[in-house]
Amino acid sequence: MTTTKTENPVQKTKVITGKVRLSYAHIFEPQAAEGSDKAKFSASLIIPKSDAATIKKMQAAIKEAALIGKDSKFGGKIPANLKTPLRDGDEDRPEDDAYVNSVFVNASSSTRPGVIDLNRNVITDKEEVYSGCYAIVSVNFYPYNTNGNKGVACGLNNIMKVADGEPLGGRISAEDDFKNVELDTAEDLF
Repeated sequence: MTTTKTENPVQKTKVITGKVRLSYAHIFEPQAAEGSDKAKFSASLIIPKSDAATIKKMQAAIKEAALIGKDSKFGGKIPANLKTPLRDGDEDRPEDDAYVNSVFVNASSSTRPGVIDLNRNVITDKEEVYSGCYAIVSVNFYPYNTNGNKGVACGLNNIMKVADGEPLGGRISAEDDFKNVELDTAEDLF
């Protein structure tokens, strides 16, 4: 008797990114999106357009999620106006320098993502992984049909921080804020 191995559809919709930059990172405490009362863990993943491999994997996973949704969510036909999560930073966020020459996806999850460092040690310090740092991220794409809105969304699985980066959102570190302050003596403060 021969058995054939069937491919898990989740494997076709799961992507491990190359090095991306995190923005709007809410990965240790969930936050409700504007207009919603449901808090989720989330991050915007900024992917340089030069990372053709990650973009190609995401496009294939989105296509696969749409095919899965064809019968389960879309009534047997993929809608012509299907909403997809992969967006062009130059077109959708032209005012934000962090998104220049990049594409991005907004990934979210109702469960907290696993977060590790390069040595695969769990990171629990909320200050360690922030908007502006760089990471490799595990995401999955899935179809949805909510109130007549049909599309493919991006689920946030796990995050591996790979490098620090300039914090986004106007936040500056205390060290940088006071690096040019010179004090002669402690008495100068009083």
